[in-house]
Amino acid sequence: MSTRILVVDDDVNICDLLRIYFENEGYEIIVANDGVEAVSSFKKYEPDLVFLDIMLPKKDGWQVCREIRECSSKPIIMVTAKGETFDKVLGLELGADDFVCKPFDMKELSARVKAVLRRYSVRDTKSEDEVVKFENIEISRMKYELKLNGKPVDIPPKELELLYFLASNFNHVFTRDQLLDKVWGFDYLGDSRTVDVHVKRLREKLEGVSPKWRLKTVWGVGYKFEYNA
Repeated sequence: MSTRILVVDDDVNICDLLRIYFENEGYEIIVANDGVEAVSSFKKYEPDLVFLDIMLPKKDGWQVCREIRECSSKPIIMVTAKGETFDKVLGLELGADDFVCKPFDMKELSARVKAVLRRYSVRDTKSEDEVVKFENIEISRMKYELKLNGKPVDIPPKELELLYFLASNFNHVFTRDQLLDKVWGFDYLGDSRTVDVHVKRLREKLEGVSPKWRLKTVWGVGYKFEYNA
């Protein structure tokens, strides 16, 4: 069965271009031209990846991303014509896996699609539950579940992966580039600010949970999950 991509854009010409290009690469393409149709098509066709424009009629890309993340961890690549840092930060906070700006190069876009699908495939084929536990926190990698004080907490997939990796290697300092390599994959085409955004969001969730551990910034180096028994 071919990999299915949901392309969401209100520009029919862009949709046609993406359909032709990616069908020639062996993908199955589903197209939606507004936010309401995008959510409906995602639930109906269960695509392997979503290529999601931000500026959409009826529901914008932010809301579509939120609704998809409520029911699925399938990878999302968000698109904007602005290229503004705010858009990238918000997209990452909502759980997007990657970000591209218009106008985009088709070969680069294809490389990003393949890289995101590879990372998701590795993540999705974990065969045994991997759980990290400290005081008042439990992180399940297989279930993609975070529990704080025994209660499940909503968390985007990439935030959970970053937290799991740091907690699994507690008291070990990692540079931003190392974290990009270990969590996002060596072929990730984004920049190190991605790590800072995810750490910031994690700290907001973890604040005050336990005095025995914390996400610590090691200035000039990177980050670590610091644990004091």
